[in-house]
Amino acid sequence: MDGPALILLDGLLILVLLGLAWATLESRDPRRGVVLFIAFGLVLALVWARLAAPDVALAEAAIGAGLSGALLLAALRDEPEAVPEPNQPDPIEHKPARRRLPGLTDWALGLLCLGLGLVVAWAFVDALAGAGPERLAGQVLARIGESGVSNPVTAVLLNFRGYDTLLELAVLLAALLGILALGPERGGYAPAGPVLAGLAGWLIPGLIITGGYLLWVGAHAPGGAFQAGAILAAAAVIRRLTGDRAAGLPRGLAVRVLSLAGVAVFLGVGLALLVAGRPFLGFPPAWAGTLILVIESAATLAIGAILALAFIGGRPAAWDNPRQGRALNPTRVHNHP
Repeated sequence: MDGPALILLDGLLILVLLGLAWATLESRDPRRGVVLFIAFGLVLALVWARLAAPDVALAEAAIGAGLSGALLLAALRDEPEAVPEPNQPDPIEHKPARRRLPGLTDWALGLLCLGLGLVVAWAFVDALAGAGPERLAGQVLARIGESGVSNPVTAVLLNFRGYDTLLELAVLLAALLGILALGPERGGYAPAGPVLAGLAGWLIPGLIITGGYLLWVGAHAPGGAFQAGAILAAAAVIRRLTGDRAAGLPRGLAVRVLSLAGVAVFLGVGLALLVAGRPFLGFPPAWAGTLILVIESAATLAIGAILALAFIGGRPAAWDNPRQGRALNPTRVHNHP
């Protein structure tokens, strides 16, 4: 594609993205809003791809649109439906929406947001103008040989700024504690029919292979632990939709180990380096590639397990009792997806 065509494509992406964002916020129907949110995430992934950020595009498509949309739809499934009283019209479908004109407070908030945006934009432009010619990207590329990988994104996230990734995994672990505190898991799904079961039988192995490939290729190309973990979580979501309440996760101690693996291995490697006389997470160049692969492998399993548990939506039935089977509980199974 030539220059004018790309400019036209970028303009269309901007308009579609803004339109989907506005439609999502203005939607009065929660289900319609969730569908629009998923579409917004997919278009945003295309925008990141156009900005030459394939790693962010993969994460946005897998987590921002896919798994986040699945979580929102699962939450809506458990919402009680509003039943109108007899001889009374449905307040949502029959009562016309009353448009409220923006008041003084709305205008003040709007102007405040606009002013804040202008200040941030001015600070960004001023920082770029006053900074030296040396940029972070140049420093990373200059020392990429010491990182153990050839992908600059992986080098930054797992080596040069490993603290950030460690804290991100810790945030996921804290979110898991919140999920477990919600109480028992959501009701499962009825066993899938032959079409969905057959489709899942083809999709799940392919997703697992794709996750392994993204993990391996992340050392020298777009990919890595977060993208691979999201793909594994997607396989678990499909497994649960076909009727497996455990979503393919192991039971008892094994699922706890998987959930802790990312943070535990990351901290273990950092402490081992301290004992060896090196800085915390200061990988020696000769071992950096191997250590990054070990950390990313553990992080992939932890991310996949935690995201799958988030879709389950509570404390799994087999979390404490490893002998408890995966048989469906008819009293808690919904007959609709």
